[in-house]
Amino acid sequence: MRFSTLAELSALCQAEATTIGKLMIQEQAHESGQSAEKIVEEMASYYRVMKEAVERGLTQEVVSRSGLTGGDAKRVATHVARGESSLDGWAGKAMAYALAVSEVNASMGRIVATPTAGSCGIIPGVFVSSQERFGWEDSHLVEGLFAAGAIGYVIANHSFISGAEGGCQAEVGSAIGMAAGALVELRGGSAAQAVHAVGIALKNTLGLICDPVAGLVEIPCIIRNGLGAVNALAAADMALAGVRSIIPSDEVIGVMLEVGSKMPNEHRETAQGGLAQTPTGRRLAEQIRKGEITS
Repeated sequence: MRFSTLAELSALCQAEATTIGKLMIQEQAHESGQSAEKIVEEMASYYRVMKEAVERGLTQEVVSRSGLTGGDAKRVATHVARGESSLDGWAGKAMAYALAVSEVNASMGRIVATPTAGSCGIIPGVFVSSQERFGWEDSHLVEGLFAAGAIGYVIANHSFISGAEGGCQAEVGSAIGMAAGALVELRGGSAAQAVHAVGIALKNTLGLICDPVAGLVEIPCIIRNGLGAVNALAAADMALAGVRSIIPSDEVIGVMLEVGSKMPNEHRETAQGGLAQTPTGRRLAEQIRKGEITS
């Protein structure tokens, strides 16, 4: 890749009068030796899977293998449809869609890791709800996925995207940043604004621990995906309004590395701390071990 940092990515886009998504397509084609058409079609297939997961989570009875979770996406979607949401209806849809994909993941359904399975709902929740709102063609969203991928590439190479390495800030936080930056571009913002959105998003997830109950990607992971989608929308709006990340986004990524490196092992996907070790968390883990919770 011709870029290593978000600052370099933004500068390249400005110099070449292109978008992050288009630049990433060119870079990936060059790196892989494949045609841009083939790479785009592969990404289009991923987006189809994302939309299928949203649909399944909202229309089918989706219950996790453990029996702990399922049905929350439908509950939220119904609440939003009744006009009872405190959120704008579209933000409520993004939240419901993110929950839907995460519940499909927990039920062993087909999802796209964005950037991980534990954060798989955030980008689909933001993208699919925004597509419905603005009437975008799939091709526009596919280009947005390349923008999200470019952002994720920088984060992964300078910090973490794995909860086991850097806590949930690395999974959910990265997904929020990727979704926020890509949405800015999808809505016509500049590459510089997209980069600011990443920093705005990441700053507000620093220190988020990874503490899955019973070691499963369910509690609190699914709800964090729903809330993460809303956070991504807010960060994108701030950037589009002209709000800047005063601490440069690349420096924020560096802080994520610092915080994650100092995070106790108990708070990095081991289920040995945080919510997993509350009295209720321990009780649920024991019930699952004994087979006392069923779907």
